[in-house]
Amino acid sequence: MKKILALVFLMLFLVSATKFVSSEPTYHPSIEGTWELVSHYNYSDGVHPSDTLLAVDNYRQIKMYYNGKVMWTRYVPNDSVEWFGYGSYETTDSTLTERLEYMSASMRKAANENMEWHMELKLENNRYSQIFTDEDGKRINSENYKRID
Repeated sequence: MKKILALVFLMLFLVSATKFVSSEPTYHPSIEGTWELVSHYNYSDGVHPSDTLLAVDNYRQIKMYYNGKVMWTRYVPNDSVEWFGYGSYETTDSTLTERLEYMSASMRKAANENMEWHMELKLENNRYSQIFTDEDGKRINSENYKRID
């Protein structure tokens, strides 16, 4: 009888000392998907946004990230200039790098020599910001997107 009581107390002790862990997996946001530009921020002090520019009516910029590839297009109804690009991308927890392989003539004129952009990345479940910085790492401006797929 003493052995049974000791075994019961031992089992109760072990159960009470057990740490319960949630069975829900931790969600890590992913940039994979389709995104629409909703606004731009400008930074006057290199740290905090100084003003916000919302996307105007009929202006659309869409980006798609899938399997290491990026494709984007911009539609401006009052502008006959085409803006689009295609290439590859890489992300870390805080950076986004895009390397374009193919782009519109207007984009090629605006592109840097190696057609590569390194940006700060702020990624949440259904929104992200790609933040452009200067050579000292100070923020210049950002493009802010919402997930549409």
